[in-house]
Amino acid sequence: MDLLYANDRPGRYPASWYAASVDLPEARPALAGDVVADVCVVGGGYTGLSAALHLAEAGRRVVLLEAHRVGFGASGRNGGQLGGGQRVTQDVLEDRHGPDVARKLWDLGVVANALVRDLIAQHGIDCDLRPGVAELASSEKDAGHVHRYAEHLATVYGHTQTEVLDAAACHALCPSPVYKGGLIDWSSGHLHPLKLAFGMAQAAEAAGVRICEMSRVTGIEDGANVRVATEAGQVTADHVILACNGYMGDLEPRVAARVMPINNFIAATEPLGPRTAEVLTRDVAVADDLFVINYFRLSADGRLLFGGGESYGYRFPADIAATVRKPMERIFPQLKGVKIDHAWGGTLAITMKRLPWLARLSPRILSASGYSGHGIGSATQAGLLMAQAVQGQSDGFDTFAALPTPVFPGGTALRSPLLALAMSWYAMRDRLGI
Repeated sequence: MDLLYANDRPGRYPASWYAASVDLPEARPALAGDVVADVCVVGGGYTGLSAALHLAEAGRRVVLLEAHRVGFGASGRNGGQLGGGQRVTQDVLEDRHGPDVARKLWDLGVVANALVRDLIAQHGIDCDLRPGVAELASSEKDAGHVHRYAEHLATVYGHTQTEVLDAAACHALCPSPVYKGGLIDWSSGHLHPLKLAFGMAQAAEAAGVRICEMSRVTGIEDGANVRVATEAGQVTADHVILACNGYMGDLEPRVAARVMPINNFIAATEPLGPRTAEVLTRDVAVADDLFVINYFRLSADGRLLFGGGESYGYRFPADIAATVRKPMERIFPQLKGVKIDHAWGGTLAITMKRLPWLARLSPRILSASGYSGHGIGSATQAGLLMAQAVQGQSDGFDTFAALPTPVFPGGTALRSPLLALAMSWYAMRDRLGI
């Protein structure tokens, strides 16, 4: 089954609260005929838009090909959290890679956060950016670990923008019976992800990028130049950037072996009015410490946007609202039976080590994907790093490319069933509090 069309209609944004709360732009024309460019970018999410924008600003002729619409995939559907660092915590990175590499990855994460903020400011992107992301723990033991981690970040990395929450402060912030403490990282933030994607696309076009929507790539032929074919045209370019993340499919098997698509789901309740205080008393986003993570925040119009539940096959569940309602009502039993106005799914991509995989597949083809739920900053930065690598400046790109990124066991046929078994086990542990 083709992930590009397994759950979505061609060229139609999903029925999300994000799509319902913006004026959707007119569709851009598809590629037709033969075109020559310096760089062809495949994929119109944060990675591809960032790469295209930065290359065009450097004077390169750029054509971006998107199979659906810009921001159609995870970039326009995600939880809207702009975090710092990497998806993996610094103590784990220190154990895996040593303090020097961990420091480089921390610094790159800080720069990624700043990059998104700078793009928003520079291009006047109105995407409802707000400060504050809380990490909440489901046990006193885990809350203690979160507090020690905040101290570690302050001592080793000079990161002092965290507010530690004891049990009482945690409950005052989030009146859920599940959480026992945590922290708020005020250097992180939350935003409207689809508005960000639209703003980046407008900035890229203003810089000279030609964006072709409804232009699915059907094949790539490497050589002295690279030829990128679609159903109705072809781009001949000096370099190609692959920015497809969870929607890569069979286009590049080397990426597919290391980067696996998974599905995640979000629901938006009806506007809660004064009941918002039963969810959050401060305008921050939240992610918890459960292995099958829950994440949530309040929308600008007072809805609970709650993300929870995952699947590993191609198809979304028939009733996404029911899928999300189960973890939502576990976290907030006081909202039992609340009306859900919007529910949608999206496909992201993970790697075995939960760090992005940046790779030079040939001298003329670069790829970045596998942001593992940390994509707003990481994907935007990956686009910049590939743009720099095309121009011969590859320090940041090489730092990520040097990280060991193993293939998934079982190959593309068995990796999803194996992961589903593992995730079911950890979900059971979450429910039992083990």
